[in-house]
Amino acid sequence: MTTTYPWLSSYEQGVPATVEVPNIPLQQFLKDSAQKYPGKTAVRMVLRYLPLGLAVQAKLSYRELDELSDRFAAALAAQGIQKGSRVSIMLPNCPQQVVMYFGVLKAGAIVVNTNPTYPPHELEPLMKNSGAEAIVTLSGLYQRVKQIQPNTNLKTVILTDLSDHVTALFRRTVNKQLAAKGMYAEVPSGGGVFYYKDLIGRYPARAPSVQFDPAHDTAVFQFTGGTTGIPKAAELTHRNLVANTVQMQAWFTDVSPGNEKVLLALPAFHVYGMTVGMLFGISVGAEIVVVPDPRDTSHILETLHRERITLYPGVPAMYIAIINHPRVTEYNLRSIKACLSGGSALPVEVAQKFDEITGGRLVEGFGMSESSPVTHANPIKGRVKYGSIGIPIPSTEAAIVSLEPDESGHYKFLGIGEEGELVVRGPQVMKGYYNNPEETAKTIDADGWLHTGDIARMDEDGYFYIVDRKKDLIIASGYNVVPREVEEVLFMHPKVMEAAVVGVPDPKRGETVKAFVVLKEGQTATAEEIREFCKEHLAPYKVPTLVEFRKELPKTQVGKVLRRMLVAEEKAKQAAATAKEAKEQ
Repeated sequence: MTTTYPWLSSYEQGVPATVEVPNIPLQQFLKDSAQKYPGKTAVRMVLRYLPLGLAVQAKLSYRELDELSDRFAAALAAQGIQKGSRVSIMLPNCPQQVVMYFGVLKAGAIVVNTNPTYPPHELEPLMKNSGAEAIVTLSGLYQRVKQIQPNTNLKTVILTDLSDHVTALFRRTVNKQLAAKGMYAEVPSGGGVFYYKDLIGRYPARAPSVQFDPAHDTAVFQFTGGTTGIPKAAELTHRNLVANTVQMQAWFTDVSPGNEKVLLALPAFHVYGMTVGMLFGISVGAEIVVVPDPRDTSHILETLHRERITLYPGVPAMYIAIINHPRVTEYNLRSIKACLSGGSALPVEVAQKFDEITGGRLVEGFGMSESSPVTHANPIKGRVKYGSIGIPIPSTEAAIVSLEPDESGHYKFLGIGEEGELVVRGPQVMKGYYNNPEETAKTIDADGWLHTGDIARMDEDGYFYIVDRKKDLIIASGYNVVPREVEEVLFMHPKVMEAAVVGVPDPKRGETVKAFVVLKEGQTATAEEIREFCKEHLAPYKVPTLVEFRKELPKTQVGKVLRRMLVAEEKAKQAAATAKEAKEQ
């Protein structure tokens, strides 16, 4: 990289143009922090705050986290897990999720990040595509795994509970509450079913000896939705994730190693929570305070207040919920130094109000599963341009290219202010999609540019602005939703003749899912009836928030539904409503 890149002059003082990526496996971050801060709390989960400063909590020191992950690695090896094996971690945020993540890596295996809200029919193709041989999940979700197991390569099931590291005094009460939520069940072990607590008590803290090639060995399978609806596993190497973690260290110039407190409310199975929350936190010896339910805003506020959190990565929906909470003024949030927002556009008024409440800095960034994920961010202390995704982070190149290649297959690089597809290149860009060379070739070109599918422009200072999306993908609260996937569920409804699903602007989620439905002749239905049907077959974040019934859908001459026309209509409606409201005022 050279100083010809306009964004380099926009870097705040102390941020380098490039970073040196150490040639280490990802778990080395944990080993190093365990040596530097052995007795310091590494990860802590507070399920409930009690009077007199007490809490129902679970916590592990860096020494304990390192040793337990060694034990878990040894346990996996005893079950036949070896280098290159795939292990699914299907858990909400909790201390043992961190133990297992690093244990899988220490065994030489690949972490398959898996959303615990997936119903069986969504979970099965992920397990098939990844070739996972083992899965770790909550006891309350075991029946879901058992249902799909015969159609997958899953031989080993390891069960855990949120109460596993909770003080024995509260364990029975917690399990009773978890059972009421479907998160705890009594499942007999045996026949390939094991319990996490039994395994870490049975095996010594000696991880198997594995030789790593960080640049080529895959550390994580991160599933990302394709426009076809078929899930693709982005292969993130050890080097990819080490690079992005080091890039984040360079970006947060005010970080004090060993003294930070990171709130991990973003799920760690999501690439953003994994890297910017967990991996970054471990790499700087921070105390990571994990929250299992990111939607419990009251609990998050109390945690921010009581724990004196300094860093809080999130998505706009989280910050919107905080600034609009009726009791927000009752909490002291002034400990927050910085928050990096991603997943969807951050409204200007939200950033400004959050900064006002906390005294910290909330800035917008950009990333993808395919880039580990961060590629852009607004400076934490430097110049923020609201509405932009910021500037490329160290060792990252970005450009705007034509939407289609020329006759020779090359894309034209566009100038300042011109709109085209955003492409990025850097050490954090994935190896490719697992077992999918065709999609890999479509996404990463011969020169190593990752095509994001987002239409953007760059200004004269090197700040990038997302203008539109080339793909039909919906990004709701940071989660990818494939329209076709939701449409296929809608078509299963006996009253539905046609359906189209799009993302429409939403002040809380960035985008939200809207379904346009044409009913069969003579049929009637309510929006709630359609939504309830979807809830039975889809993860919660994919369920349409809005349902509109129509007599027909806009189509091309060949009968293809024009989703873009529906999106344009929605945007026009919102613009008209805003204009009317402004006129009335």
